[in-house]
Amino acid sequence: MKRLIYGICLVFLLSSNVLAADINSVQANVLAKTSLSWDGSRLPGYPKGTPEVTILRIKIPPGRQLPLHKHPVINAGVLLNGELTVVTDDNRTLHLKAGDPIVEVVNKWHYGKNEGNEMAEIIVFYAGALDMPITIEK
Repeated sequence: MKRLIYGICLVFLLSSNVLAADINSVQANVLAKTSLSWDGSRLPGYPKGTPEVTILRIKIPPGRQLPLHKHPVINAGVLLNGELTVVTDDNRTLHLKAGDPIVEVVNKWHYGKNEGNEMAEIIVFYAGALDMPITIEK
């Protein structure tokens, strides 16, 4: 009987260690990997010149719409909180919820709007070049 109890305890301890190892292990999940923007357009080449990476945290209050704009550089982000709708000037539409990635359209007029009830917060990474704008408003 003691052997059975020791065996059960040993199995429990080993399984607990496996669980602890899983909880403490490093994990990497691919959120996006593509050569296309969200509307299916092929991404352009990277700009010539000295590379410059810009990372923005953008917060858009409920009911707010960004002005019509375009990006001359490749950019991608992840919506951290809330909801966000992105609309191109030819009415292609993308609805994002918290946790969703976006590979943004390049050199296409578009805007984002928060149609939800809470702050939309997105982190966006821009792969540009020194002295090159990342956003152009219409």
